[in-house]
Amino acid sequence: MDWMQAAVAGYLVALSLIAAIGAQNAFVLRQGLRREHVLPVVLICAGSDAVLIALGVGGFGAIAAALPWFATAMRWLGVAFLAVYGALRFKAALKGGEALMPAPGASQPLGRVLAMCVMFTWANPHVYLDTVVLLGSISAQYAPHQLAFGMAAAAGSFSFFGALGFGARILAPVFARPRAWVVLEIAVGCVMWAIALKLALGG
Repeated sequence: MDWMQAAVAGYLVALSLIAAIGAQNAFVLRQGLRREHVLPVVLICAGSDAVLIALGVGGFGAIAAALPWFATAMRWLGVAFLAVYGALRFKAALKGGEALMPAPGASQPLGRVLAMCVMFTWANPHVYLDTVVLLGSISAQYAPHQLAFGMAAAAGSFSFFGALGFGARILAPVFARPRAWVVLEIAVGCVMWAIALKLALGG
């Protein structure tokens, strides 16, 4: 295993986790469509992910060194989470998907937009499970290339939010179609199950 494999895995896992439809993604898309404070919003979302990923990747190694059983326990927790998460994505695909549409409204000042962005990012409990716990535990399977894994995961977050915010005008017609989200949900589910299988087989 080399650093390139770790980097590819980190990038794909990060993209798969953040690509699901949610309030944060809808908010970023809305700002992109309105061309309103797009850069600060993208930087807050992706920068927050980068900080949490660094905490997960760095802190996980320290905990695993102190508690020998911790890495194995978190590995199987990661397998279970990825398996369930993938199943939920397939379930969402069977339901037919849902359109990701921005909410209309008047122009808002930068301070209020940034406050809302921080709330959508840091008040979501799933972000801690996804970045600190899940990405941290998966990164341990790519030792000694956890740094490459973490940097690629952060790059995945920056590329996704950048594309969503600055490419909103182009991406909006696609995201407005439920069928497009069915394809996305299936793709995310496949990635999640593939990574779960790889972890279950020992990395």
